[in-house]
Amino acid sequence: MLHVDIPGRDELRALVDHRAPGSVSIYLPTTPLTQDVGASRIVLGNLVRKAEAQLTAAGADRRAVVALVEHLHDLGDDDDFWAVQARSLAVFATADGLSTWRLPNALSEMVEVSDRYHLKPLLRAVTFPQAAYVLALAAGGVRVLEVSPDLPVSEARIPGLPRDAASAVGKSSIKDRSHSQRIHGSEGEKVRLRQYARQVEQALRDVLRGSEVPLILAASDTLAAIYRSVNTYPHLATAGIHDSPENMTDAQLAEAARGVLDGLHAEAAGAWRARFAERCGQGRGTTDIAVAARAAVQGAVDSVMVDIDGVVPGSVDPQTGAVTFATADDAVAYGVVDEIARLTLQAGGHVLAVRRADIPGDAQVAAILRYPLA
Repeated sequence: MLHVDIPGRDELRALVDHRAPGSVSIYLPTTPLTQDVGASRIVLGNLVRKAEAQLTAAGADRRAVVALVEHLHDLGDDDDFWAVQARSLAVFATADGLSTWRLPNALSEMVEVSDRYHLKPLLRAVTFPQAAYVLALAAGGVRVLEVSPDLPVSEARIPGLPRDAASAVGKSSIKDRSHSQRIHGSEGEKVRLRQYARQVEQALRDVLRGSEVPLILAASDTLAAIYRSVNTYPHLATAGIHDSPENMTDAQLAEAARGVLDGLHAEAAGAWRARFAERCGQGRGTTDIAVAARAAVQGAVDSVMVDIDGVVPGSVDPQTGAVTFATADDAVAYGVVDEIARLTLQAGGHVLAVRRADIPGDAQVAAILRYPLA
Protein backbone atom coordinates (compact mmCIF):
# COMPACT_ATOMS: atom_id res chain seq x y z
CA MET A 1 0.00 0.00 0.00
CA LEU A 2 1.19 3.53 -0.79
CA HIS A 3 1.61 5.80 2.24
CA VAL A 4 1.10 9.30 0.90
CA ASP A 5 1.03 12.78 2.40
CA ILE A 6 0.69 15.89 0.23
CA PRO A 7 0.78 19.46 1.56
CA GLY A 8 -2.54 21.23 1.88
CA ARG A 9 -3.10 24.87 0.90
CA ASP A 10 -1.65 26.41 4.06
CA GLU A 11 1.29 24.02 4.14
CA LEU A 12 2.07 24.71 0.48
CA ARG A 13 1.86 28.44 1.12
CA ALA A 14 4.43 28.10 3.91
CA LEU A 15 6.77 26.21 1.57
CA VAL A 16 6.27 28.78 -1.20
CA ASP A 17 6.95 31.73 1.14
CA HIS A 18 9.94 30.14 2.88
CA ARG A 19 13.20 32.12 2.88
CA ALA A 20 16.36 31.11 4.74
CA PRO A 21 19.98 30.80 3.64
CA GLY A 22 21.15 27.22 3.32
CA SER A 23 17.75 25.68 2.54
CA VAL A 24 18.01 22.19 1.07
CA SER A 25 15.43 20.48 -1.16
CA ILE A 26 15.84 16.76 -1.81
CA TYR A 27 13.76 14.46 -4.03
CA LEU A 28 14.33 10.76 -4.44
CA PRO A 29 12.46 7.71 -5.69
CA THR A 30 11.18 5.33 -2.98
CA THR A 31 9.10 2.17 -2.84
CA PRO A 32 6.18 0.95 -0.72
CA LEU A 33 7.99 -2.41 -0.47
CA THR A 34 9.75 -2.15 2.88
CA GLN A 35 12.28 -4.86 2.02
CA ASP A 36 13.50 -2.84 -1.00
CA VAL A 37 13.74 0.59 0.60
CA GLY A 38 17.43 0.24 1.49
CA ALA A 39 18.42 1.59 -1.93
CA SER A 40 16.45 4.79 -1.29
CA ARG A 41 18.24 5.31 2.02
CA ILE A 42 21.58 5.04 0.20
CA VAL A 43 20.42 7.61 -2.38
CA LEU A 44 19.44 9.98 0.43
CA GLY A 45 22.90 9.66 1.95
CA ASN A 46 24.53 10.50 -1.40
CA LEU A 47 22.31 13.55 -1.89
CA VAL A 48 23.04 14.77 1.64
CA ARG A 49 26.76 14.68 0.86
CA LYS A 50 26.16 16.76 -2.30
CA ALA A 51 24.16 19.31 -0.33
CA GLU A 52 26.88 19.54 2.32
CA ALA A 53 29.52 20.09 -0.38
CA GLN A 54 27.52 22.92 -1.95
CA LEU A 55 26.97 24.63 1.39
CA THR A 56 30.65 24.32 2.32
CA ALA A 57 31.74 25.70 -1.06
CA ALA A 58 29.41 28.68 -0.57
CA GLY A 59 31.02 29.48 2.80
CA ALA A 60 27.94 28.67 4.89
CA ASP A 61 28.27 28.79 8.67
CA ARG A 62 29.79 25.48 9.70
CA ARG A 63 27.58 25.04 12.77
CA ALA A 64 24.47 25.50 10.63
CA VAL A 65 25.74 22.98 8.10
CA VAL A 66 26.46 20.42 10.81
CA ALA A 67 22.98 20.88 12.32
CA LEU A 68 21.29 20.52 8.94
CA VAL A 69 23.25 17.39 8.04
CA GLU A 70 22.46 15.94 11.45
CA HIS A 71 18.71 16.33 10.79
CA LEU A 72 19.08 14.54 7.45
CA HIS A 73 21.19 11.72 8.91
CA ASP A 74 18.61 11.23 11.68
CA LEU A 75 15.98 10.81 8.96
CA GLY A 76 18.13 8.27 7.15
CA ASP A 77 18.49 6.24 10.36
CA ASP A 78 14.76 6.21 11.21
CA ASP A 79 13.66 2.62 10.49
CA ASP A 80 10.01 3.31 11.33
CA PHE A 81 9.89 6.19 8.84
CA TRP A 82 11.31 4.11 5.98
CA ALA A 83 8.91 1.24 6.64
CA VAL A 84 5.98 3.25 5.20
CA GLN A 85 6.74 4.94 1.89
CA ALA A 86 5.15 5.76 -1.46
CA ARG A 87 6.81 6.19 -4.89
CA SER A 88 8.84 9.33 -4.13
CA LEU A 89 9.99 11.37 -1.17
CA ALA A 90 10.44 15.14 -0.88
CA VAL A 91 12.59 16.49 1.96
CA PHE A 92 12.93 20.19 2.82
CA ALA A 93 15.60 20.95 5.40
CA THR A 94 17.31 23.83 7.19
CA ALA A 95 19.54 23.98 10.23
CA ASP A 96 16.39 24.32 12.35
CA GLY A 97 14.65 21.14 11.16
CA LEU A 98 13.03 19.40 8.22
CA SER A 99 9.71 18.33 6.71
CA THR A 100 9.01 15.31 4.54
CA TRP A 101 6.29 14.53 2.00
CA ARG A 102 5.63 11.07 0.58
CA LEU A 103 4.37 11.37 -2.98
CA PRO A 104 2.38 8.99 -5.23
CA ASN A 105 4.17 9.87 -8.47
CA ALA A 106 7.64 8.70 -9.53
CA LEU A 107 10.25 11.49 -9.39
CA SER A 108 13.92 11.63 -10.31
CA GLU A 109 16.56 12.08 -7.63
CA MET A 110 17.58 15.70 -7.14
CA VAL A 111 19.16 18.02 -4.59
CA GLU A 112 18.90 21.82 -4.68
CA VAL A 113 20.46 24.31 -2.26
CA SER A 114 19.56 28.02 -2.09
CA ASP A 115 17.67 30.49 0.11
CA ARG A 116 14.29 28.98 -0.90
CA TYR A 117 12.84 25.54 -1.48
CA HIS A 118 12.74 23.95 -4.92
CA LEU A 119 9.07 23.06 -5.40
CA LYS A 120 8.41 22.09 -9.03
CA PRO A 121 8.59 18.31 -8.48
CA LEU A 122 6.31 18.59 -5.43
CA LEU A 123 3.80 20.60 -7.48
CA ARG A 124 3.26 17.57 -9.71
CA ALA A 125 1.44 15.87 -6.85
CA VAL A 126 -0.26 19.07 -5.68
CA THR A 127 -1.62 20.18 -9.07
CA PHE A 128 -2.65 16.68 -10.12
CA PRO A 129 -4.11 15.33 -6.85
CA GLN A 130 -4.79 11.61 -6.59
CA ALA A 131 -8.32 11.82 -5.15
CA ALA A 132 -11.48 10.18 -6.44
CA TYR A 133 -14.58 8.22 -5.58
CA VAL A 134 -14.83 4.70 -6.97
CA LEU A 135 -18.29 3.27 -7.59
CA ALA A 136 -17.79 -0.50 -7.44
CA LEU A 137 -21.02 -1.73 -9.02
CA ALA A 138 -22.09 -5.33 -9.53
CA ALA A 139 -25.46 -7.10 -9.53
CA GLY A 140 -24.41 -8.88 -6.36
CA GLY A 141 -23.45 -5.75 -4.42
CA VAL A 142 -22.32 -2.13 -4.55
CA ARG A 143 -19.84 -0.08 -2.56
CA VAL A 144 -18.36 3.40 -2.88
CA LEU A 145 -14.69 3.90 -2.06
CA GLU A 146 -12.86 7.11 -1.24
CA VAL A 147 -9.40 7.22 -2.79
CA SER A 148 -7.31 9.89 -1.11
CA PRO A 149 -3.73 11.06 -1.63
CA ASP A 150 -3.00 11.04 2.09
CA LEU A 151 -5.09 8.24 3.62
CA PRO A 152 -5.64 4.53 2.95
CA VAL A 153 -8.63 3.74 0.74
CA SER A 154 -11.85 3.62 2.72
CA GLU A 155 -15.49 2.76 2.07
CA ALA A 156 -17.87 5.73 2.10
CA ARG A 157 -21.21 5.55 3.87
CA ILE A 158 -23.94 6.42 1.38
CA PRO A 159 -27.47 6.65 2.86
CA GLY A 160 -30.06 4.92 0.71
CA LEU A 161 -27.57 2.85 -1.24
CA PRO A 162 -29.22 -0.51 -2.15
CA ARG A 163 -27.56 -3.71 -1.01
CA ASP A 164 -27.69 -5.44 -4.40
CA ALA A 165 -29.76 -5.56 -7.61
CA ALA A 166 -32.32 -8.12 -6.43
CA SER A 167 -33.18 -6.34 -3.17
CA ALA A 168 -33.32 -3.01 -5.02
CA VAL A 169 -36.21 -4.27 -7.16
CA GLY A 170 -37.85 -6.31 -4.42
CA LYS A 171 -37.06 -9.71 -5.91
CA SER A 172 -35.19 -12.76 -4.77
CA SER A 173 -33.43 -12.73 -8.15
CA ILE A 174 -33.33 -10.32 -11.08
CA LYS A 175 -34.11 -13.30 -13.27
CA ASP A 176 -37.61 -13.58 -11.75
CA ARG A 177 -40.55 -12.96 -14.07
CA SER A 178 -42.77 -9.99 -13.33
CA HIS A 179 -46.29 -10.48 -12.01
CA SER A 180 -47.66 -9.76 -15.49
CA GLN A 181 -45.11 -12.12 -17.09
CA ARG A 182 -44.02 -9.17 -19.31
CA ILE A 183 -40.47 -8.84 -17.96
CA HIS A 184 -38.36 -11.95 -18.41
CA GLY A 185 -35.16 -13.24 -20.03
CA SER A 186 -32.13 -11.07 -20.81
CA GLU A 187 -34.27 -8.01 -21.57
CA GLY A 188 -35.96 -8.43 -18.23
CA GLU A 189 -32.58 -8.54 -16.48
CA LYS A 190 -31.58 -5.27 -18.15
CA VAL A 191 -34.79 -3.62 -16.97
CA ARG A 192 -34.08 -4.77 -13.39
CA LEU A 193 -30.46 -3.62 -13.60
CA ARG A 194 -31.56 -0.22 -14.86
CA GLN A 195 -33.93 0.13 -11.90
CA TYR A 196 -31.05 -0.84 -9.62
CA ALA A 197 -28.71 1.66 -11.31
CA ARG A 198 -31.25 4.46 -10.86
CA GLN A 199 -31.44 3.79 -7.12
CA VAL A 200 -27.65 3.82 -6.85
CA GLU A 201 -27.47 7.02 -8.88
CA GLN A 202 -30.07 8.74 -6.71
CA ALA A 203 -28.25 7.81 -3.50
CA LEU A 204 -24.97 9.13 -4.90
CA ARG A 205 -26.60 12.30 -6.24
CA ASP A 206 -27.57 13.35 -2.73
CA VAL A 207 -24.02 12.86 -1.46
CA LEU A 208 -22.02 14.22 -4.43
CA ARG A 209 -24.14 17.29 -5.17
CA GLY A 210 -21.80 20.27 -5.53
CA SER A 211 -18.64 18.13 -5.54
CA GLU A 212 -15.99 18.22 -8.29
CA VAL A 213 -14.17 15.04 -7.24
CA PRO A 214 -13.99 12.53 -10.12
CA LEU A 215 -16.25 9.47 -9.86
CA ILE A 216 -14.68 6.36 -11.39
CA LEU A 217 -16.96 3.49 -12.31
CA ALA A 218 -15.82 -0.10 -11.79
CA ALA A 219 -18.28 -2.51 -13.40
CA SER A 220 -18.75 -5.07 -16.13
CA ASP A 221 -19.30 -3.58 -19.58
CA THR A 222 -23.04 -4.30 -19.52
CA LEU A 223 -23.68 -2.78 -16.11
CA ALA A 224 -21.33 0.12 -16.81
CA ALA A 225 -23.32 1.05 -19.94
CA ILE A 226 -26.57 0.87 -17.99
CA TYR A 227 -25.27 3.06 -15.18
CA ARG A 228 -23.88 5.67 -17.58
CA SER A 229 -27.30 5.88 -19.24
CA VAL A 230 -28.90 7.06 -15.98
CA ASN A 231 -25.99 9.06 -14.48
CA THR A 232 -26.40 12.79 -13.82
CA TYR A 233 -23.12 13.49 -11.97
CA PRO A 234 -21.07 15.75 -14.28
CA HIS A 235 -17.71 14.46 -13.06
CA LEU A 236 -18.20 10.76 -13.86
CA ALA A 237 -14.93 9.82 -15.58
CA THR A 238 -15.24 8.72 -19.18
CA ALA A 239 -12.65 6.04 -18.55
CA GLY A 240 -13.49 3.36 -16.02
CA ILE A 241 -12.30 0.09 -14.49
CA HIS A 242 -13.51 -2.62 -16.85
CA ASP A 243 -13.81 -5.56 -14.52
CA SER A 244 -16.30 -6.86 -12.02
CA PRO A 245 -15.40 -5.26 -8.66
CA GLU A 246 -16.50 -8.48 -6.96
CA ASN A 247 -13.14 -9.91 -8.10
CA MET A 248 -11.08 -6.99 -6.74
CA THR A 249 -10.04 -5.84 -3.28
CA ASP A 250 -10.45 -2.23 -2.19
CA ALA A 251 -6.69 -1.71 -2.53
CA GLN A 252 -6.72 -3.10 -6.08
CA LEU A 253 -9.60 -0.82 -7.03
CA ALA A 254 -7.77 2.18 -5.57
CA GLU A 255 -4.63 1.37 -7.55
CA ALA A 256 -6.66 0.99 -10.76
CA ALA A 257 -8.42 4.29 -10.01
CA ARG A 258 -5.09 6.09 -9.77
CA GLY A 259 -4.32 4.88 -13.29
CA VAL A 260 -7.61 6.38 -14.48
CA LEU A 261 -6.74 9.64 -12.71
CA ASP A 262 -3.43 9.73 -14.59
CA GLY A 263 -5.45 9.60 -17.82
CA LEU A 264 -7.70 12.44 -16.64
CA HIS A 265 -4.63 14.51 -15.87
CA ALA A 266 -3.28 13.84 -19.38
CA GLU A 267 -6.58 15.06 -20.80
CA ALA A 268 -6.37 18.22 -18.68
CA ALA A 269 -2.83 18.86 -19.92
CA GLY A 270 -3.99 18.42 -23.53
CA ALA A 271 -6.80 20.93 -23.01
CA TRP A 272 -4.30 23.39 -21.51
CA ARG A 273 -1.99 23.05 -24.53
CA ALA A 274 -4.90 23.78 -26.88
CA ARG A 275 -5.72 26.91 -24.86
CA PHE A 276 -2.05 27.92 -24.90
CA ALA A 277 -1.95 27.69 -28.70
CA GLU A 278 -5.01 29.92 -28.91
CA ARG A 279 -3.54 32.49 -26.51
CA CYS A 280 -0.25 32.59 -28.42
CA GLY A 281 -2.20 33.91 -31.39
CA GLN A 282 -3.41 36.73 -29.14
CA GLY A 283 0.04 37.65 -27.83
CA ARG A 284 -0.73 36.04 -24.46
CA GLY A 285 1.43 32.91 -24.58
CA THR A 286 5.19 32.42 -24.25
CA THR A 287 7.84 29.73 -23.85
CA ASP A 288 10.60 32.31 -23.30
CA ILE A 289 11.91 32.02 -19.74
CA ALA A 290 12.85 35.70 -19.59
CA VAL A 291 9.39 36.85 -20.76
CA ALA A 292 7.64 34.42 -18.40
CA ALA A 293 9.73 35.64 -15.47
CA ARG A 294 8.92 39.29 -16.19
CA ALA A 295 5.23 38.44 -16.44
CA ALA A 296 5.34 36.43 -13.20
CA VAL A 297 6.87 39.35 -11.28
CA GLN A 298 4.05 41.57 -12.58
CA GLY A 299 1.42 39.01 -11.53
CA ALA A 300 0.46 38.62 -15.20
CA VAL A 301 0.72 34.82 -15.45
CA ASP A 302 -2.69 33.14 -15.50
CA SER A 303 -1.30 29.61 -15.68
CA VAL A 304 2.02 27.99 -16.44
CA MET A 305 3.39 24.58 -17.40
CA VAL A 306 6.80 23.79 -15.90
CA ASP A 307 9.25 20.93 -16.35
CA ILE A 308 9.49 19.06 -13.06
CA ASP A 309 12.90 17.54 -13.81
CA GLY A 310 15.02 20.29 -15.36
CA VAL A 311 16.75 23.08 -13.45
CA VAL A 312 17.76 26.43 -14.97
CA PRO A 313 20.07 27.99 -12.34
CA GLY A 314 20.03 31.74 -11.88
CA SER A 315 17.99 34.46 -10.25
CA VAL A 316 15.03 36.74 -10.99
CA ASP A 317 15.05 40.43 -10.07
CA PRO A 318 12.03 40.86 -7.74
CA GLN A 319 11.36 44.39 -9.06
CA THR A 320 11.84 44.11 -12.83
CA GLY A 321 11.68 40.38 -13.45
CA ALA A 322 15.02 40.46 -15.26
CA VAL A 323 16.68 37.04 -15.31
CA THR A 324 20.34 36.47 -14.55
CA PHE A 325 21.37 32.99 -15.64
CA ALA A 326 24.09 31.16 -13.72
CA THR A 327 26.71 28.91 -15.24
CA ALA A 328 26.56 26.43 -12.35
CA ASP A 329 23.98 25.12 -9.90
CA ASP A 330 25.31 26.09 -6.47
CA ALA A 331 24.09 27.20 -3.05
CA VAL A 332 23.61 30.79 -4.25
CA ALA A 333 21.66 30.39 -7.49
CA TYR A 334 18.19 28.90 -7.53
CA GLY A 335 15.91 27.44 -10.20
CA VAL A 336 14.55 30.26 -12.38
CA VAL A 337 11.63 28.19 -13.68
CA ASP A 338 10.84 27.15 -10.12
CA GLU A 339 10.75 30.85 -9.19
CA ILE A 340 8.29 31.51 -12.04
CA ALA A 341 6.04 28.78 -10.64
CA ARG A 342 6.33 30.20 -7.11
CA LEU A 343 5.46 33.74 -8.22
CA THR A 344 2.52 32.44 -10.25
CA LEU A 345 1.10 30.68 -7.19
CA GLN A 346 1.57 33.77 -5.04
CA ALA A 347 -0.42 35.81 -7.60
CA GLY A 348 -3.30 33.31 -7.60
CA GLY A 349 -2.32 31.63 -10.86
CA HIS A 350 -2.33 27.94 -11.67
CA VAL A 351 0.75 25.73 -12.11
CA LEU A 352 0.83 22.46 -14.04
CA ALA A 353 3.99 20.54 -13.19
CA VAL A 354 4.66 18.07 -16.02
CA ARG A 355 7.40 16.27 -17.92
CA ARG A 356 9.23 18.34 -20.51
CA ALA A 357 7.75 16.34 -23.40
CA ASP A 358 4.30 17.57 -22.35
CA ILE A 359 5.25 21.25 -22.66
CA PRO A 360 4.60 23.00 -26.00
CA GLY A 361 7.74 23.33 -28.09
CA ASP A 362 9.66 20.96 -25.80
CA ALA A 363 10.38 24.05 -23.67
CA GLN A 364 11.09 24.16 -19.95
CA VAL A 365 8.25 26.60 -19.33
CA ALA A 366 5.08 27.67 -21.14
CA ALA A 367 2.95 30.47 -19.74
CA ILE A 368 -0.52 31.79 -20.52
CA LEU A 369 -0.67 35.48 -19.67
CA ARG A 370 -3.60 37.43 -18.29
CA TYR A 371 -2.83 40.23 -20.73
CA PRO A 372 -0.15 40.97 -23.36
CA LEU A 373 3.00 42.52 -21.92
CA ALA A 374 3.86 46.00 -23.07
